[in-house]
Amino acid sequence: VAHSVPGHYDLVLMDIQMPRLDGYEAAREIRKLRDPGLSRLPIIALTANAFEEDKIKAFDCGMDGHIAKPFDVEELTDILAKVVGLKRRGQESE
Repeated sequence: VAHSVPGHYDLVLMDIQMPRLDGYEAAREIRKLRDPGLSRLPIIALTANAFEEDKIKAFDCGMDGHIAKPFDVEELTDILAKVVGLKRRGQESE
């Protein structure tokens, strides 16, 4: 994300359990980026970590949504529409 052009991506589906940098830390790093077009990119956790404390941790590190695996396609679609819709409305006011 840090080397991408703002607007190239609509959102990030973030895996939490990655080898070097877990999804929580990756989200924190994205939120620290100087360019608001990149730092405000919606991030949704897509993870097997399904407990309430996992959801809280995802939101605490700056993620915009949390989807537990295995996921329901309708739930995924609803969350994606909500997060991308909020992003687009937020950009209109800038």
